[in-house]
Amino acid sequence: MSSQADYDIRCEWGLLGVRALAPISDVVVIVDVLSFSTAVDIAVANGAAVLPYPWQDASAAEFAADKGVMLASTREARGEYSLSPASLLSIPRDAALILPSPNGGRLSLQAGRVTVVTACLRNCEAVAARLRDYGNRIAVIPAGEQWSNASLRPALEDLIGAGAVVARLPGSLSPEAEMAVAVFERFRGNLPDVMARCTSGRELVERGFARDVELAAAYGASSAVPTLRQDRFVAV
Repeated sequence: MSSQADYDIRCEWGLLGVRALAPISDVVVIVDVLSFSTAVDIAVANGAAVLPYPWQDASAAEFAADKGVMLASTREARGEYSLSPASLLSIPRDAALILPSPNGGRLSLQAGRVTVVTACLRNCEAVAARLRDYGNRIAVIPAGEQWSNASLRPALEDLIGAGAVVARLPGSLSPEAEMAVAVFERFRGNLPDVMARCTSGRELVERGFARDVELAAAYGASSAVPTLRQDRFVAV
């Protein structure tokens, strides 16, 4: 019922959206604007690689030790690499970083053998221009956030980001994909303000991460197309 299989361009929310659409798609685009996708874009644009991981817990440290690469710190650990996009502006070329994220990071690992790309407002144009190289059946997944009970909270910033990608894609759009485009078109003229005023943006600003919101709102600032190769996002 939710496969949207009659359309070239599909859009569905979160984990169940990936599981529904990945088996019938050539490529899955994960959109987690605040902040996984933006963080990955900045790191990959600098020449680094990012290994997505679902949780910031003891298992993440074990995974990092097994891989022999750096593990991102919590966002509050100032001066260290983390899910904060601003912390990754100076990440060295050829670095490899495990980036735990219960939303975008978790979803990136759920598409099976299908090609996975991550997109945000910064690189939406570059991603859209590249997607047809992977096939015509494209699933765009706004990641959303989580309520305290771990249920999905649809997030405005991710729907806007999904619409920014879909708006530049040729092919037939599902009604859900059309809705994403409509939301993007509604807010595209004032993205910095919308990113700062939406629930996720306000939370980050109040926690002292206004710079992260500014970076996430920088439409078209990047030409990176972070693509998952084996266990990590790299520039393609």
